[in-house]
Amino acid sequence: MITGGCLCKAVRYAVDVDAPLAVRTCWCRLCQYLGGGTATVNVCFPADKVTLTGDLSYHGAVADSGNEMRRGFCPACGTPVTSEALARPHLMFFRAGTLDDPSIAAPEATIWTSEKPAWGLVSDAIPSYPAQIPPVA
Repeated sequence: MITGGCLCKAVRYAVDVDAPLAVRTCWCRLCQYLGGGTATVNVCFPADKVTLTGDLSYHGAVADSGNEMRRGFCPACGTPVTSEALARPHLMFFRAGTLDDPSIAAPEATIWTSEKPAWGLVSDAIPSYPAQIPPVA
């Protein structure tokens, strides 16, 4: 079981899996807004294995990839918690910083490096891509 939640603990989640499906660092412009100016680390799980408690507020936007996204955040403390691509309702993404144990979410790839600012750092230890890569199956 993997668990996590927002800063104020009003929103909590549990995922009935042993490990994430994928973990990616993303430098797209929208993630830079969500990350306060830096990249985000996004952890993918099967949506049907997720249990959420507490209320999220949602913001919809179209990502650089063209995907319609719905992002959930805690209305009390403002923590960005979830992202969902409307075209892939079987997947749910969580910000790695919301995990109770963020050490389980080592990024496997960095995407949208073409959008990062000149000062943005990209690890040479994992593959990096200038734009979106194929989604998790």
